[in-house]
Amino acid sequence: MGRLIIISNRLPFSIDHEGDQLTLRQSSGGLVSAIKSYFESDSSKRFTEKLWLGVADFPQNEWSMVSEQLEGRDFQIIPLFPNKILYKDYYNGFSNSVLWPLFHYFPSLVENQAHYYDAYVKVNKLFADKLIPILQPDDTIWIHDYQLMMMPDMLRTERPDITVGFFLHIPFPSYELFRTLPTDWKASILRGVLGSDLIGFHTHDYAQHFLQSVKMILGVDSNFHNIQYQDRLIKADLFPISIDYKKFNTACNDPETKQYYNEIRNNFEGKKIIFSVDRLDYTKGLMDRLNAYDYFLEQYPEWRENVVFILNIVPSRDDIQAYTERKQQIEQKIGTINGKISTITWQPIIYRYTHLPFSELAALYKSADVALITPLRDGMNLVAKEYVASCSARKGVLILSELAGAANELNEALLVNPTDTIEVANAINRALTMPPEEQQHRMVLMQQRLSDYDVIKWVSDFLDQLSNVKLEQQKQQSKLLDDRIGSQIHLHYQMAGSRCLLLDYDGTLVPYARLPVEARPNEELRDILTNLTADPKNNVVIISGREADTLERWLGDLSLMLVAEHGASFKPKGEQWQQTVSIPDQWKNEIRPIMQMFVTHCVGSFIEEKTNTLAWHYRNTHPDLGFTRSRELINNLTQLLQNTMLQVVDGNKVVEVRMSGFDKGIMALKIVNDLQPDFVLCMGDDTTDEDMFKALGERAYSIKVSNGPTAAQYTVFSQQKVLQLLKKLMLPIGNKQYAGT
Repeated sequence: MGRLIIISNRLPFSIDHEGDQLTLRQSSGGLVSAIKSYFESDSSKRFTEKLWLGVADFPQNEWSMVSEQLEGRDFQIIPLFPNKILYKDYYNGFSNSVLWPLFHYFPSLVENQAHYYDAYVKVNKLFADKLIPILQPDDTIWIHDYQLMMMPDMLRTERPDITVGFFLHIPFPSYELFRTLPTDWKASILRGVLGSDLIGFHTHDYAQHFLQSVKMILGVDSNFHNIQYQDRLIKADLFPISIDYKKFNTACNDPETKQYYNEIRNNFEGKKIIFSVDRLDYTKGLMDRLNAYDYFLEQYPEWRENVVFILNIVPSRDDIQAYTERKQQIEQKIGTINGKISTITWQPIIYRYTHLPFSELAALYKSADVALITPLRDGMNLVAKEYVASCSARKGVLILSELAGAANELNEALLVNPTDTIEVANAINRALTMPPEEQQHRMVLMQQRLSDYDVIKWVSDFLDQLSNVKLEQQKQQSKLLDDRIGSQIHLHYQMAGSRCLLLDYDGTLVPYARLPVEARPNEELRDILTNLTADPKNNVVIISGREADTLERWLGDLSLMLVAEHGASFKPKGEQWQQTVSIPDQWKNEIRPIMQMFVTHCVGSFIEEKTNTLAWHYRNTHPDLGFTRSRELINNLTQLLQNTMLQVVDGNKVVEVRMSGFDKGIMALKIVNDLQPDFVLCMGDDTTDEDMFKALGERAYSIKVSNGPTAAQYTVFSQQKVLQLLKKLMLPIGNKQYAGT
């Protein structure tokens, strides 16, 4: 139990003025409706309190006059009153003249102005500064939408242990578009969002675009939907926002809605009704929609005087000139169509520019034979879902843009390309002539889906997943090498009479390099290894996938044991190289052409040939392409090598083929059995190192440089922490420089 704190750009209330009387009015919008429905449900009782932080769109002095009207409501309000000029640059500027057009695939409309970005950072900081002083340890914070993408990291910086979810209600663009932002801006936005524990998107595509941008811009890998960033697990997943299905499905039972419905049907008796409702925005494709309707009336003249298109546009951002100009263009187009083919008794388009009360909206949904919802790009589009839910008689047809997020769920709708005038016109005719049985079949399937995953389920799903992520983080922390365990290992090391240190090379002693030849040991590493090997109690073993010649060239002058190609060959301290296996390498002639074919089809990949191993590296490829190709290669090789002495090893961004019968585990166990040391430390980062961790079990302190499941006892998330640990082991007990890892 604890408090739920919702954070959005605007508060869910406005103030209406009637003479001297001030009245709080709930704002419209998908998020407000969704959260309010959840607050009113039994599910929200898991929280002791609910709070909502946002900018007030009314003066501060008016707030004190109406705040008592909130008493008895489901949640408390925390209003923010930023400077108006600053807020304008943040909201009209960066939020809606940079992020909004770019994220909706209108890059030509982006206005990259530095003072917009500065205002965005400052207002996000105002939000964080308002919240931080009132935070409690068990609070759950849920930040919403593109206006507040910097805020999660600002909170995390001040309060590292908080629980933060972030949900993006608009599309996240492809990396190719997102990368067009100035370098500092795009990196800061991604880092800001990564301050969250759970990041929600409407669709799988949006989540994948985000993960790819994180990989390409910040160099942070993801494993399916999981990201390991700054020693913390973060999840990015899809949660398609829904509606209060029951509210819309039963709205026709309301007397006021019934009255509106009857008036609409009487006014347009004998005519089919097409209905659209949208905010005024260039992303909604209103001009394309009007052009398609115009073309439909030309191509299907039999529908003239038999159909009416009720178009309602909800006012939006009237203070931005581009929106005012767009409104004028739309109204001119409507006037042209009506003036061209209307009659004394018939007008093809009924146009309104106003906010609709719920009862009137529900009546229009129910009375419409066709809903024409064709945005050029939309994060979700709840109007489409509301229309489906409102068709309680299970009649009606939804024409929906395939570029709306809702198209992923409502695929029984007539999906269209909103810019294809002919396709949309033909879809209108098909919708108007669709048999009732087909209408019902399509509608039943869509309604069932919306009923199963309604808005309460959406909120609960997100909050449940947020709790699960926190549990996963706790599990990781239980394996994380902390100060206490570090001190324990240090003490055991110092007290031991003989020691064995089994150390992987790439990803453990050195970071991964773009090319294998670039990973030569630096001066710091050589100093550490020199100091370790200088202690007669120590037996240092570099146990690597590298070939013998490379290890000899880089480390052969040091007093340590070298193990090459996962155990295929080894060089005891002060002796010559020995082969564990000695076999002809004709098998490479069969494998090499297959790998070469994958090099051709995967830019950035390459083959590394070793004495007993062939390796295909894909670290430098496009992450999605490289992973996909690696699965194909593994599948091909596994089938080819069945019933042979060769094995396929799925490593860290590498696929290797080698002889079976030897691995790091077998070699590590042999070394430890021969030496019988008092202290064993085993460290690695790859799947091949799991063989060591499993083989040695409790006989060693095993540490993996990883964020995933492992057989190792402990984990560290950074390769640099390995070097820190090795340096600290050599410090005398009680040395003040030692402070864990």
